[in-house]
Amino acid sequence: MTVVPEIRHNWTRPEVRALFELPFNDLLFRAQQVHRQYFDANAVQVSTLLSIKTGACPEDCKYCSQSGHYDTGLDKEKLLAIEKVVQEAKNAKEKGASRFCMGAAWRSPREKDMPYVLEMVRQVKSLGLETCMTLGMLESNQAQELAQAGLDYYNHNLDTSPEHYNQIITTRSYQDRLDTLAHVRDAGMKVCAGGIVGLGERREDRVGLLTQLATLPAHPDSVPINQLVKIAGTPLGDVEDLDPFEFVRTIAVARILMPKSMVRLSAGREQMPEAIQSLCFLAGANSIFYGEKLLTTSNPEAEADRQLFKRLGIHPKQESETFAPDVQPVAAVMPQQTLWRDAMQAG
Repeated sequence: MTVVPEIRHNWTRPEVRALFELPFNDLLFRAQQVHRQYFDANAVQVSTLLSIKTGACPEDCKYCSQSGHYDTGLDKEKLLAIEKVVQEAKNAKEKGASRFCMGAAWRSPREKDMPYVLEMVRQVKSLGLETCMTLGMLESNQAQELAQAGLDYYNHNLDTSPEHYNQIITTRSYQDRLDTLAHVRDAGMKVCAGGIVGLGERREDRVGLLTQLATLPAHPDSVPINQLVKIAGTPLGDVEDLDPFEFVRTIAVARILMPKSMVRLSAGREQMPEAIQSLCFLAGANSIFYGEKLLTTSNPEAEADRQLFKRLGIHPKQESETFAPDVQPVAAVMPQQTLWRDAMQAG
């Protein structure tokens, strides 16, 4: 019988900080152990992301090309026609995507736009794809409507720690974000919530972000970890680069804290060497965005991802795949000696 960590929602900052401070090899070893106990270590979920309404957002997120507060040279676009969205979803499925994510640069969806959004969900879902949307803040009734239309996931990131948040965004509060996540959970949809690293934050802010996510009433089903893509014209356009090994550490700690969540290696992959991406998969990342563009920023070409997967022996995860090891929960925090002893006995 495989021994696995119990799922915890009472992680403390000192515990999370201690994980970040482990020697790099020990941290990755532990994260890979956890990962293999809940997932096929060589299966990676593939998602495609489409901007269905671009630019002119009233929020002042200091990293975002779509904020109306900054001149980034981005062309503004109205809400895409449903037919265009459905065609993009068909293209994504043909290229191997199993989930189709749709994002709109809104503070929150307007009531007049909701019928169009709900119809997008219905038609994309009818193609056999999982559906995900990110539309900004939601009221409870809007979350219920999306759930009734069949939306599988709703994305709403916390972005950073509560302490660093006001340095990045002032037009909505941290509590606003937590309220939206509560509305999504209450409506019965799956939660996609993560954050961005490389915003000029300290390690303690990365500790704070992951502690917030890991102590939610239910762990997010998907946890996207984004590396900042620096956009000229935004206040963070020339921020100092994050150490790539610190990014890998963040992935590994997320995997240990939230064992059953899909941890997505999200924005920033185009600037990331393949060796670092590979370390992220070793650290427990098992989801990526696939295709040449995210909402407004570029992404590795699909063929490049296929070749990397082939070289690593990774295959795209199909939604029909299941992974159910014979498991027995144990305490999630074990002495390092116990980890090594159990690993040697298992070997």
